[in-house]
Parts: sequence; structure tokens; C-alpha cells
Amino acid sequence: QVQLVESGGGLVQAGESMRLSCVASGFAIRFNGMAWYRSAPEKQRELVATISPRGTTTNYADSVKGRFTISRDNDKNTVFLQMNNLLPEDTAVYYCYAQGNAYWGQGTQVTVSS
Repeated sequence: QVQLVESGGGLVQAGESMRLSCVASGFAIRFNGMAWYRSAPEKQRELVATISPRGTTTNYADSVKGRFTISRDNDKNTVFLQMNNLLPEDTAVYYCYAQGNAYWGQGTQVTVSS
């Protein structure tokens, strides 16, 4: 059974950090570019960051550039999103996405209080 399971979300104050994890099962992420998206109420789903299959290329939304870092451990079938200096506008449900297979995780809520 194919699954992407995100974890690490929660409630933090502005300026703090948080690390999200996405563990895949049922397929190997090493063949996929991976991405993190986020969805906030009354906003379109936003592409936050992408990483190439070997982790050599990353891209970020302008809104998170310099604060967020995407990484991956193919041996552990896991993708990470390190989020520093969080802002209230980062509040959203964060989703992991496997680009090649078009698999989505169920999402994890991140709430940043001011």
C-alpha cells in the first residue's frame, strides 16, 4: 500500500523553528522528485519547495526562501522540511508530494502564533 505520512506539525510562536518529516512506504522515493505544498484557508494550495531525486537541486517559493530547507534521505525513504523563523502567514496544512507518481500525503497542520 502506497503511503506518504507527514509528521512534525504543531503550534509554535513566531520566530521559532519546526521540522516536518514525510515517510514514504510502498514505493521508493529515490526515483521521484519530491515536494512540499501548503494549503491555508481561503488560499490556493501553494508549492513551498521541491527537491530532485538525488537531492542535488532544490527550489523554493519566494515566501519561504532563506527560511525553509528541503532535504531527503533516500535510504530512509524520507523527505524533510526544516522551517526556521516561522511567521504567522506560514500557518497552513503542509502536504508531502511525490512528483513522478503523483502521490499525496494526508497533511500535517502547522500553526504559528504571533
